[in-house]
Amino acid sequence: MSFRVLTAEISHETNTFSIRPTDLTAFKNRYFLLGDAAIRERGEANTDLAGFLDVARDKGWGLTHAVSTSAPPGGLVTPGTFMALAAPVIALALAQPFDGILLSLHGAMVIEGAEDGEGTFLARLREVTGPDIPIAITLDPHANVSQEMADLANIIVSYKTYPHVDMRACAVLAGEILHRTMAGEIAPKTLRVHRPMLEEVNGGRTDAGPMIERIKRALAHQTHPDAFAVSINAGFGNADIADVGPTVLVTYQGDRARHERLANDLADDIWDCRFDVLNDYLSVEAAAAQCASRDGTQGPIVVADYADNPGGGAYGDATSLLAALLASGVRNACFGPLVDPGAVGLLKTRRLGAKITLSIGGKTDPDRGGGPLEVTGTLKLLSDGEYTGTGPILGGLRRSWGPTAVLEVADIDVLIVSNATQMLDLEQFSAFGIDPLKKSVIALKSMQHFRAAFAPIAARVIICDSGALCTPDLARLPYRNVPRPIFPLDS
Repeated sequence: MSFRVLTAEISHETNTFSIRPTDLTAFKNRYFLLGDAAIRERGEANTDLAGFLDVARDKGWGLTHAVSTSAPPGGLVTPGTFMALAAPVIALALAQPFDGILLSLHGAMVIEGAEDGEGTFLARLREVTGPDIPIAITLDPHANVSQEMADLANIIVSYKTYPHVDMRACAVLAGEILHRTMAGEIAPKTLRVHRPMLEEVNGGRTDAGPMIERIKRALAHQTHPDAFAVSINAGFGNADIADVGPTVLVTYQGDRARHERLANDLADDIWDCRFDVLNDYLSVEAAAAQCASRDGTQGPIVVADYADNPGGGAYGDATSLLAALLASGVRNACFGPLVDPGAVGLLKTRRLGAKITLSIGGKTDPDRGGGPLEVTGTLKLLSDGEYTGTGPILGGLRRSWGPTAVLEVADIDVLIVSNATQMLDLEQFSAFGIDPLKKSVIALKSMQHFRAAFAPIAARVIICDSGALCTPDLARLPYRNVPRPIFPLDS
């Protein structure tokens, strides 16, 4: 029997502290692809859609893809934008019957007036499909998973890597569980356990620390004949919502108690290890001093500002790390991204090779990570910002910084861009005439994801906290809606 399956990819991680709402333009600036256009663009890369297509070919499904879209992490999603995201999926669900639905979601979307974006979307979809059609979803492990999401989706599979490099593989698992469900072999449902924390203390890092053993236990439990997927979600602490924080999910059938024990054991371990921090965050001054000294290091030092990470909804325009590098006399370096479309617009009026004095960055919220920085530099490049990733995360996918300039300031190549995106692929520098392999220091804005591409070339990795919007010190943020008491805000 050939099953008819509806698929879609809709992703947003919402930083509720951002003053910039996320509108439809933000999604279209990254990608908003309907049907076959999405399959052509994303169907052979390391994406959820590629995994869905793998299963469809293997099982002989009739697959109908609605939409693939994502926006950079940012502020609350506007209601009109949410309706536009959901519309292609709802329209197809209304137009024809399906045997199953397979969705790639993030799990941390917050809409103006609705804290649980994915729960809201699934509820709308259930209004159309009814309760009997199986729905499978994949999630980013930084999802804030609500009980409603677990109730509405029969099958939930979260990525098991951070940096995320297993998207396609996890999508295949979700699709295979869905196929068995449609065939009547199994009847899965998903249980959820939660602990009162803003997020797992190391953000779910899987290249080191306790998450390695937790993932091993999850995979071992999945060998049980009635356990189909175990997902450990670190949560996203920059969301000031009721359902914030780490969760453990088990998609199972049969005896709930056996699977709930495993989920509680894993959740208890997350709680018990809440003080076991792996990362040592330096001040920007201390980080710059280490970059300047180098101590005979061969190969580039990579210094990452976790706090101004656009991948968590930070503005990407903080200047304090760049200012510290300049003050420390760091040479043969690159820095990026610095999000400042106004500065790019000004630089576009000048000729290449011109020496220019201007103010860059720090315009969105000067109190978080440093205000505007006046620099004098040489204009080395102007570009439309297009690039194609080659690394483990973006390999084969096209992206754009928007209008882009490279300004050399005191032997530091500063990548100034218009679109806020975190640094996680070497091509994000290389495509603009900056060869990271030839630099002594690579300064970038990213949290953990950069390690997939940059750690292999780094002599040493340094991480710092500039005090910008994604500061690891969550107590600096003005929470109002999270349930209290909660760690680490309350003792």
